[in-house]
Amino acid sequence: MDDKLLDKKATFLALDLDDRLLRALGHMKLVHPTLVQAKAIPLALAGKDVLARAKTGSGKTAAFCLPILHKLLTTKEALPINSESRKKTRALILVPTRELAEQVTKYIAELIKFCGKEISAVNIANNSPLHIQAPMLAENPDIVVSTPAKILKHMVAKSIDLSQSLETLVIDEADLVLSFGYEDDIKGIVSHLPKIHQSMLLSATLSKGVESLKRLILTKPAILRLEDDKEESSKLVQYVVRCTEEDKFLLIYVILKLRLIAGKCILFVNDIDRSYRLKLFLEQFSIKACVLNSELPLNSRYHIVEEFNRGVYDYIIATDESDKMGEGDTKGDMDTEDEEMTTVEEPATQEEPVAAAKAEDDDKKEKAKGKKDSKKRRRNQDKEYGVSRGIDFKGVAAVINFDFPLSARAYTHRVGRTARAGRRGMSLSLVSKEDIKSNSAAYQKEEAMFARVAGQQRKKGSDIQPYKFDMNQVEGFRYRSNDALRLVTKSSIREARIKEIKSEILNSEKLKAHFEDRPKDLQFLRHDKALHPSQIKPHMKHIPQYLVPKIAGIAQADGVATTPNVGFVPFNKKDGKRRKSSRKPPKGSDPLKSLGKRRRK
Repeated sequence: MDDKLLDKKATFLALDLDDRLLRALGHMKLVHPTLVQAKAIPLALAGKDVLARAKTGSGKTAAFCLPILHKLLTTKEALPINSESRKKTRALILVPTRELAEQVTKYIAELIKFCGKEISAVNIANNSPLHIQAPMLAENPDIVVSTPAKILKHMVAKSIDLSQSLETLVIDEADLVLSFGYEDDIKGIVSHLPKIHQSMLLSATLSKGVESLKRLILTKPAILRLEDDKEESSKLVQYVVRCTEEDKFLLIYVILKLRLIAGKCILFVNDIDRSYRLKLFLEQFSIKACVLNSELPLNSRYHIVEEFNRGVYDYIIATDESDKMGEGDTKGDMDTEDEEMTTVEEPATQEEPVAAAKAEDDDKKEKAKGKKDSKKRRRNQDKEYGVSRGIDFKGVAAVINFDFPLSARAYTHRVGRTARAGRRGMSLSLVSKEDIKSNSAAYQKEEAMFARVAGQQRKKGSDIQPYKFDMNQVEGFRYRSNDALRLVTKSSIREARIKEIKSEILNSEKLKAHFEDRPKDLQFLRHDKALHPSQIKPHMKHIPQYLVPKIAGIAQADGVATTPNVGFVPFNKKDGKRRKSSRKPPKGSDPLKSLGKRRRK
């Protein structure tokens, strides 16, 4: 944690928390609270509703977990050991994604490490059916962590009743909860809760949706605005490279193989097929990378993020599906220039309405086909998946937008994965440049989106700087890049996609019980194995010395073939004696007979 985020004048000891919680914080080597923790915890302990706006990595999770746990411990101490009132669900934590639900649950487990069996927390955001989770809820756990849709299903099925017992409601990443379309679910949940309870909303932004949510569940809240956009933008350096589709793969190959970016990187793409295309391309150069998307089982996604945070993997190819989840730009996010744009319609002739009607029919048929195909593709995808926001990726040095995001909000969430907790970070966006092969409509749409993003970042005081990549330095790598790209066909992508899903399902389901008994064996489970090892050519693993650009530090990069400096090597040995030439055999002699004579001598 960066020192600027900490309140050095305050300590957790001064917040009057339970001794068992203080012991857990000491075990986690946490002494000073962050600014949001120092402000929010006393207000929450006083029973006030809280609306907190704080940037990512500022410690919002502890800001609501510690007050909940302290109040639970205090309440149970005042009750007899055999009292039935001890077994009640008093806290409900709502999060937008299943990954974030698992993250919050694990953090609570660390805080209650020294509480024995006094407090129990249950995560019901996973894929388990309702009838399997019902017995867990019947035991009345103290804390329930869930997504809004899942807890509402249990409330309707009467698996859980919070109308009398709930004391605290927390909605983490409130703006993201609304953008995922959970507004109706939140209203349904509130109808099943007691009228008097404490509520906390925590968010990175205070949008219009959060304001409406505040009016729905908060009563005279204390509002904390602790985000400093200028300070955050100063730690994040943003670059953009305009290049063709072919150059995107060339540049990503050079950047990763020569390790021009030191540290862990997240590579964002907009489509699942695209992620496997990039993975198959990189693995031909022995560049290992994990794929993270909504098709993978939930347990596999958890493990991939954990291993990435531990430093096992350096690169993750993440599919950003925020546009499919409904997290697009709202009218408030649009620039005023876009709203002022008008179109001029020309009068139509008699023939034009007939042609327009045919075109509309064709468009409807194409859209209907597209919807059917998208439904088939999304059948196995997790609707509560989110990777560009909410998940705690630790130590990310750079974010690479291999595909530029489809909304300005998605761009903000992507680059927010780096430069967290006071650390510096970098983002590199590869924006398509119009060429003969490119789609002009897609190019214009991407160009308009980049202009909108650049304008918003400029208002925050952070410009997206053009990164002038010297293509002459990397032109020698082009033939390798093109050869590797030719091998990545649609059929190979489809086969790799099926193979990856099958292997991850096997790891997730069949080995689940084994890993529960032997958690240390998880380190042998790899997610970055080659999907098509037969296509990997040995000579592509290393880079010849003559191809390496003349840049300091490149010679020590991964896969660079270096030769030792042995100095000048003469043609003849200096101290060696010349070998005497043998006598030529006379003409007409048999070489076999002469060889036998020599041996007899």
